[in-house]
Amino acid sequence: MTVRSSRSQAADTFSAEDFAQALDKQNLSFQPGQVVQGRIFQHQNDGALVDIGGKSPAFLPLKEAGIRPGEDLSALFPLKTEAEFLILREDAEGQIVLSARRLRLKRLWEELAQKQANGQTVTVPVIATNKGGVVVDVQGLRGFIPRSHLSQRESLEELVGQSLTASFIEVNPEANKLVLSQRAAVKSENLSRYTSGQVVEGKVSGLKPFGVFVDLEEGITGLLHIKQVSQSFVASLPDLFKPGQRIKAVVIDVDEAKGRMALSLRVLEKHPGEVLEQLDRVMEEAEERAGKLKGRITSDGQVI
Repeated sequence: MTVRSSRSQAADTFSAEDFAQALDKQNLSFQPGQVVQGRIFQHQNDGALVDIGGKSPAFLPLKEAGIRPGEDLSALFPLKTEAEFLILREDAEGQIVLSARRLRLKRLWEELAQKQANGQTVTVPVIATNKGGVVVDVQGLRGFIPRSHLSQRESLEELVGQSLTASFIEVNPEANKLVLSQRAAVKSENLSRYTSGQVVEGKVSGLKPFGVFVDLEEGITGLLHIKQVSQSFVASLPDLFKPGQRIKAVVIDVDEAKGRMALSLRVLEKHPGEVLEQLDRVMEEAEERAGKLKGRITSDGQVI
């Protein structure tokens, strides 16, 4: 008498219907908007079949594969490529429809917004011009650099095909609006050359109740806040400074992301009020005095 194993007995009672139900239990619950991992296993004329772990393959339409029109599907997603996809919907036949393009766009907009927040620049090719400026390709997105934000404002057609370094003015995915500035990027690059404690020389370009604007080289403007003029109370800035006057000051803060530089004279004073009493002497000895400063200068003009 043959004794059958419990495994064999279980197999006899496991019907095709049971097998289908087991598959249903193991099948993932896919929802529109969900991001899933998948593997390309077949190319078709109108898209690709993708294994995302379901009972049947999902479908990646050709138009949902890449950001740029006309991109080669087989080059973007070779067979056996594993990638993340966004679920768009389930079609009438129950097949899951995917998009790589929309997921990439979502993440690209987030990446560019972060670059804007950090004051980072990008190098972008110019692909067209119009009356207002130039159109650029930003990793597949169309960006715009206004004429006023270009270093070269004439003969814009000559820029087509060239690559420009630019920073971000506006990153707005809801309006599909991407505006950049070449001039701001140049300014940011120039700002990076300055460091805290450095003595700079420039021309007074404006007087406000809160401080003095000083134009330096390469389009950089620094702010000498009224609290950074002297250790003593300053009653009137116009009594000390005039537009066009050349002055020296110490850099105490550089904010490349916002394109700002903060300056100070008070750190050069040997006693409170010296700038008010002997400004010319402080100017003459600026480099020597700055070289003797001990410690690090903070953004509020303190030496620690």
